Amino acid sequence: MALITFVQNAGTRTLGVSDAQAAAAAGAANADELAQKAADAIKSSVVANGLTADGLEVAFDAASSTVTVQGEAPDQATREKIILVCGNIGGVAAVNDEMSVTGPSDPSQFYTVVAGDNLAKVAARYYGNANDYPKIVEANQPMVVNADRIYPGQLLRIPPQTW
Repeated sequence: MALITFVQNAGTRTLGVSDAQAAAAAGAANADELAQKAADAIKSSVVANGLTADGLEVAFDAASSTVTVQGEAPDQATREKIILVCGNIGGVAAVNDEMSVTGPSDPSQFYTVVAGDNLAKVAARYYGNANDYPKIVEANQPMVVNADRIYPGQLLRIPPQTW
């Protein structure tokens, strides 16, 4: 399907990701077991954010720092949010999106936050109006609940204009 890249050293820390990467780099015998634990922790993050997909499967390849996600999301927004939860984890460099969607719709654009950004600037860039920043907050919930709580390297969904 698609490989979405992320800033590897940005994002929330999730148990097991750095351990799996260190084990893979060292060629440790337990590298596969640690990668599975990291995948389970990443999947738990998806579920903790209230996101679901039929047959949701998450795998983590520590050597390439890539998450592969499979399953059938109920809609495009949920699919994109699952990808963002998986990728906005410290240590993840890419998400291999192998998901399908029950109810397809137009995909969103993605934007990587840089130092000095705020959601008003991003809204002005994409929508032509800084006051449209609540649309970006809403599109990225539950991961972004406060417009002032974004960080450099974070990947955001920018949904298409619907008016």
